[in-house]
Amino acid sequence: MITTHVLDTSRGGPAAGVEVILEVRQANGWSPIGRGSTDANGRLTTLMGVRPVSTGTYRLTFMTAAYHRDHGISHPFFPDVKVSFTIVDAASHYHVPLLLSPFGYSTYRGT
Repeated sequence: MITTHVLDTSRGGPAAGVEVILEVRQANGWSPIGRGSTDANGRLTTLMGVRPVSTGTYRLTFMTAAYHRDHGISHPFFPDVKVSFTIVDAASHYHVPLLLSPFGYSTYRGT
């Protein structure tokens, strides 16, 4: 399972409505395999649907420009945030949170 959570550190709360795209690396580039938007709590748990996770390299793209514009930032510095990660144990849960502000972000492997 691959899930995410977006927290807006400048506002001190969840970032609702952030569109997220999940891709897997293939020999010829990236292939999209999931998409959704964060809920009112900033969480997105349905990226994989019923598809099983396999080992490989994945990428989450957070479409942050629209979120920032919706919150009064007319020219967001980061139009999107791309986070790549490798799955070596397909049976594990991979939770990849994003801490977001208008001029910076960080991420980590959560639980």
